[in-house]
Amino acid sequence: MFKIVSDSSCDIFELEGADFSSVPLTIVAGDREFADIKNANVEEMVTYLKGYKGKSGSSCPSTEAWLKAFADADEIFALTITSGLSGSYNSACVARDMCLVDNPHKKIYIIDSLSAGPELTLILNKLNEYNKEGLSFEEVGKKIEEYKKTTGLMFMLQSLKNLANNGRTSHAVAKIASLLGICLIGKASDEGTLEPLGKSRGIKKAISHLLELMIENGYCGKRVIISHCFNRECAEELKKKIRDLFINAEVFIQTTGILCSFYAEEGGMLVGYEK
Repeated sequence: MFKIVSDSSCDIFELEGADFSSVPLTIVAGDREFADIKNANVEEMVTYLKGYKGKSGSSCPSTEAWLKAFADADEIFALTITSGLSGSYNSACVARDMCLVDNPHKKIYIIDSLSAGPELTLILNKLNEYNKEGLSFEEVGKKIEEYKKTTGLMFMLQSLKNLANNGRTSHAVAKIASLLGICLIGKASDEGTLEPLGKSRGIKKAISHLLELMIENGYCGKRVIISHCFNRECAEELKKKIRDLFINAEVFIQTTGILCSFYAEEGGMLVGYEK
């Protein structure tokens, strides 16, 4: 039995035609916790964090949660958020090793996405496609590693408050960006870190700049998935701009879950694309 598992940074909880499980990450802010599960109240978390001034951060899935997801299949591909932001990959590897001690017949392949959000969605969809082609477990592993080299992630943030509270940028920078209406644009680096690429003042300029940077980083009209945090209008605008330049581009829009909404914040977008 073939199964696909991902931590919840992928923003999806179902994968059409696949045996699929999502293992939740959790956002911790003081005494409040927000589990990244299906039908979670993302708006409640986003609203709460707007007024929250203390330290906040994410908690990776436990080894036990991964073990539970691995229990009911013999061939498993597991995908995690970049190890540069979370311990999810290490937790999944520990669970794999523990599982194989008692179940040596199983095959478990752990993939560090070096990314988050919609880039994971692209990889999960491709895993599903490869499985439906009837490829062997080993063939799927080789092909997905090659495919991973052909995808990328860009992001546009309108607020840096949570990143400041998480210690990933300074509160002074976050405040100045908010006062000046500056959007930060960046990408997931090859090492799996968040790499700022530029700043734009105003949403319209930011969307145009984002697309320019996508093209500079290898986008040429293939599949795109846009994840937005309560910003459907901007997601649609970016989709239109992409389709104006690349008429045959497949562009899909989805909403961010708890984990990605924490990083993107209200108005932010994460864009996964094929190069």
